[in-house]
Amino acid sequence: MTRPSVLMIGADPYVLRACEAHDVETVLLCNSGAYDSGRIHMPPGGTIIRVDDVTNVEDLVGGLHRAGMGGRSFDAVQTTWEFSVVTAAVLARTMGTRGIAPETALHFRDKSLQKSRLAAAGVPVARTEVVHDLYDVSTVEFAFERAVLKPIAGGGTTSTSVVRDRAELEKLSRECREKKETARTFLLEEFVEGDEWMAEGVVHDGEILFFGLGAYTEPCLAAVDGQEPLSLRRLDPTTDADAYAATEPVVRDAIAALGLRDSVFHMELFREKETGRIVFSECAARRGGALTQEQVLAKFNVDLGEAALLCALGRRPRLDVKVHPGTVGCAGLYGPPGTIVDYPDTDALMALPDVAFVQLWVPPGATLSSKFSASADMLGAVLLVSDSVEEFDRRVTETRQWFANRLAVADPALTGGQRWAWVRRQWPDRNYSDSLFPPA
Repeated sequence: MTRPSVLMIGADPYVLRACEAHDVETVLLCNSGAYDSGRIHMPPGGTIIRVDDVTNVEDLVGGLHRAGMGGRSFDAVQTTWEFSVVTAAVLARTMGTRGIAPETALHFRDKSLQKSRLAAAGVPVARTEVVHDLYDVSTVEFAFERAVLKPIAGGGTTSTSVVRDRAELEKLSRECREKKETARTFLLEEFVEGDEWMAEGVVHDGEILFFGLGAYTEPCLAAVDGQEPLSLRRLDPTTDADAYAATEPVVRDAIAALGLRDSVFHMELFREKETGRIVFSECAARRGGALTQEQVLAKFNVDLGEAALLCALGRRPRLDVKVHPGTVGCAGLYGPPGTIVDYPDTDALMALPDVAFVQLWVPPGATLSSKFSASADMLGAVLLVSDSVEEFDRRVTETRQWFANRLAVADPALTGGQRWAWVRRQWPDRNYSDSLFPPA
């Protein structure tokens, strides 16, 4: 029997793990950052091909041809990389293999097309206005009390900001021109005051097999705008039954209107503060970030990486949903600007109360920026499993404080003498004195 095969665009360790578990032959096209990371575990017999740009069809096709796979056929093309969703769809169509239809993929990337389609289908969405060229906003109406300005097809909260009036929009326009930004097509979206929720789901043959809700401690953009650390937790179908009842029609109607057939999805939703109405924000044809895979697995016993692979291959995932009774969520770990000298390792973090999983993304020796500009800009993150929401919130604070007390980051602006003094304060039990000159 011939092994099934998949062409993966962009590295996803969870999908790669599923390929090994299901004996799927894997060819991975990945960018240099992932290729150089040393953290890709390929399934036995798998092939990894480095390309410069996983969003560029020319780079992808060229990489396949250089590897002698130009005429190779696959059972499916799959990606978890947000910016490659349309690229993967176009490549699948060109190769005559399974993949998301290009028009469907486009509606999961272009936020203006997405919201227009959902509004036409009767799904509650925030009002929007397309900014065709941020270099020139003279014709933009700006009919909002407050708005969110975001790239027309961005990801996370990158290049996203709250705009309070026309003067702020014009200021952003000038800054865009001065910086010669290449991304110039944006969307103005009515600011929705309220709680921000997310739905992670699995859809096969157009049927939603599963979706589970989560909630940010505070809205994602507000956290980035105010430079507040992000944390989020999964909502319980029993304890938070009202939330599921309110969101389910919106989730199902949105997926149906967007035409997603076989994929996992990540949807953002708002619950209006004044009315309690559920408003659609946006949806991606891939799972969410920030330990979403581990959170959904811990809370609902659903492996989104496995589901993504099986859906891509046209197989119905056999989901065995089991809801953990506790509170499951994650907390991002951050640090001050400067060069990372040292921080606690995974074993030390795992020994802390309620910590069930750890990922550290920024290695010692790297430099932390003065501010994080997107929701994914974290040093690392911990998965917490607690008995209650109150206990979870307490563990988030305690774990971050414990980590911060043991995180050593050197200020990049120090002189040599100041840096030696900093080192001696950081590790007073170590002797760093010059043997020719005894310490004063």
